Amino acid sequence: MEFDQQKEPDHWGKYIRLYKNYLKLERGLSENSMISYELDVLKFYRYLHTHDLMVDLEILSEEEVQHFLYAISSVIAPATQSRIISGLKGFFNFLVLERYIQQSPMDLIEIPKLGRSLPEVLSLEEIDLLVEQIDQATDEGYRNRVIIETLYGCGLRVTELVTLRLSDLFFDEGFIRIIGKGSKHRLVPIAPDTIGYLSRYIDEIRTHQSIKKEASDIVFLNRRGGQLSRAMIFTIIKRLAVKASIDKNISPHTFRHSFATHLLEHGADIRAIQLMLGHESITTTEIYTHVNREHLRKVLVDCHPRNSKEF
Repeated sequence: MEFDQQKEPDHWGKYIRLYKNYLKLERGLSENSMISYELDVLKFYRYLHTHDLMVDLEILSEEEVQHFLYAISSVIAPATQSRIISGLKGFFNFLVLERYIQQSPMDLIEIPKLGRSLPEVLSLEEIDLLVEQIDQATDEGYRNRVIIETLYGCGLRVTELVTLRLSDLFFDEGFIRIIGKGSKHRLVPIAPDTIGYLSRYIDEIRTHQSIKKEASDIVFLNRRGGQLSRAMIFTIIKRLAVKASIDKNISPHTFRHSFATHLLEHGADIRAIQLMLGHESITTTEIYTHVNREHLRKVLVDCHPRNSKEF
């Protein structure tokens, strides 16, 4: 997103561009992450501009920030508010670090503590039910089956799926190479069954498509021979969920959650799951231990012989 040069008092646009360069070069963030940070700053800038609260960045105070946070509190979800505050803190800390301003107006603004909600997880039966809705007799249908198998079989993010390349597949070694957040590479093991589905799709379906030059190394293609979009993957999964009458908020990420949860339930080490998911911090992966505890509690309630006793 380009900054409006005609509405650029106090060098906001320049500072935002410098901040994006910092995020890319020094923090190694992906383009999507940089855009999110930029949008958070632009929300604040536009609010100040619209409400005649624009002052020089050097003298911007906590008061202007509080005006903005109060305004968005009634129209934006708490989780999004927390993310915006975090984004603004990062921007102003950068300005202090580079000595463009002396003090951040965000210093006394606290990020609200949010309860971590447990992710939606599909059971094995629900995954099978989704797959049953696919007409695998068609090329597109079989491709969709392979998409489901790859999402669930490897625990990929949707962006990692749509950007997966033929040159990233090392079937003989039993691994695929994934380019994750911040362009960080990781090797993810792939099961023989998933290799079988992918191999058939590549050899029997993808090979016979007319493929656009820029998508020549991309695994999953749309009807026109180009790279599938993230939105299309969401659409495919939402349609299958409706057909299967599964009353859960299902998205591509649901298969990633299910992948991690099912591995943990069957005894996988959390450190191994962290590496496969590409989480930078083990804390992010630990949310699945909470899911697993819920599973263990249910097992106890359903299966312990004394739970049928009345007190």
